[in-house]
Amino acid sequence: MRLLFITGVCLTVLMSHTTIKSKPKPKAKLVWSDEFNYTGMPDTTKWGFDLGSNNGWGNNELQCYTNQAKNVRVKNGVLIIEAHRDSLNGQPFTSARIISKKKGDWCYGRIEVKAKLPRGKGTWPAIWMLSTEWKYGGWPESGEIDIMEHVGYDPGVIHGTIHTEAYNHMKHTQKEGKITVPNAQDDFHIYAIDWKKDKIDFYVDDKLYHSVLRDPKDDYKGWPFDQQFHLIMNLAVGGSWGGREGVDQNIWPQRMEVDYVRVYQ
Repeated sequence: MRLLFITGVCLTVLMSHTTIKSKPKPKAKLVWSDEFNYTGMPDTTKWGFDLGSNNGWGNNELQCYTNQAKNVRVKNGVLIIEAHRDSLNGQPFTSARIISKKKGDWCYGRIEVKAKLPRGKGTWPAIWMLSTEWKYGGWPESGEIDIMEHVGYDPGVIHGTIHTEAYNHMKHTQKEGKITVPNAQDDFHIYAIDWKKDKIDFYVDDKLYHSVLRDPKDDYKGWPFDQQFHLIMNLAVGGSWGGREGVDQNIWPQRMEVDYVRVYQ
């Protein structure tokens, strides 16, 4: 009798709620993408280039960035960013760094990049974002969002990080999360952030592994992420982090491959 009574109560509760309809959650809309379903150089309506060595790009890196097909091209449905051991402008390596600045800039949203990473000591691939207008000042005042960073001497360990004036690696206060993806150098994985007004979530293959919440006490020095940012994808060589355990001179060329980039809002 007790079981029947409980069942009857449950039925009554269910019936009393049959007329209540919950509002469906709004679906995110694809607002920008590159599927790389073409051949040749990256689509110039979506991508530009950072070029040169720029004194090591602030990290004592060893590459000179070019827009040559040897270093950056689209082929067989993927973007290839490839580093070579060949001297240019006094640097011992060449590579590429493509940017969506002024061609793809967003404030909030979900940014997804499906990529396969290079291997070997000295490789330092990154998928990341910088402020487009630098409203709060130079780095790190206007902020940096690292969707994916990987250093070849620590294979499979993926880093997701933010840098700001208050929280950055120069002060050892950066807000960083890590996840191990053992086959990151063999297979494609989806690296993503879900960026909201006061929170940034970091994902690999839809698995949440790191969240950064805005401290209510933080002004722009701790949270400059209320401005438009653009996407950067590059393969650095050596540097203060990527070259911490040296650079293997016998592994080149190495490449990062990108299957697609998608931005939802």
